[in-house]
Amino acid sequence: MGAVLVVLGVMFLGVVVLVVFGVGIYNKLVTLRNRFRNAFSQIDVQLKRRYDLIPNLVETAKSFMAHERETLEAVIQARNAAQSANQRAAQNPGDAQAIQGLMGAEAALTGSLGKLFALSEAYPELKSDKTMSGLMEELTSTENRIAFARQAFNDAVTTYNTARESFPAVLFAPTLGFQPAMLFEIQNPTEREAVRVSFG
Repeated sequence: MGAVLVVLGVMFLGVVVLVVFGVGIYNKLVTLRNRFRNAFSQIDVQLKRRYDLIPNLVETAKSFMAHERETLEAVIQARNAAQSANQRAAQNPGDAQAIQGLMGAEAALTGSLGKLFALSEAYPELKSDKTMSGLMEELTSTENRIAFARQAFNDAVTTYNTARESFPAVLFAPTLGFQPAMLFEIQNPTEREAVRVSFG
């Protein structure tokens, strides 16, 4: 009888240790997931700032670039698409498809802004406009903040993914609902260049 109690005691202790161990893994993954979600919220703030600047930029350019209507409309369409993609990604930064969609929409927006800035070089009066210069300065500052926020997000995602894929968490993570998170990367090498906003 004593041997049975010892075996039951050891089994019970083993179960308790496994439960405590599992709770520790779960809590660590929750903490890391919340960190990368918070890091994405910083990207979200900066992207919203960028999206708010673009209509003012286009409106200012419109008065000087009346013949470039197609380019100006393309910038606004790209901005609206990126804003929608950002809203989807902000709802669940762990959704790889949403992050992929945001990366594609941001690449399209960067491309259309690049075309706008290239065309604006042909308008000296636009380059010297104080409102346009101020908007460009704000946009440059925002682009830098986006880059820093994206780096912080990618660092948080890497830490989360590493913890998720490490033993023994890798045994429990999928069962507990912890899916891999996607880095916010620029995949096309030409998109890696920052939007050039030199006006002056």
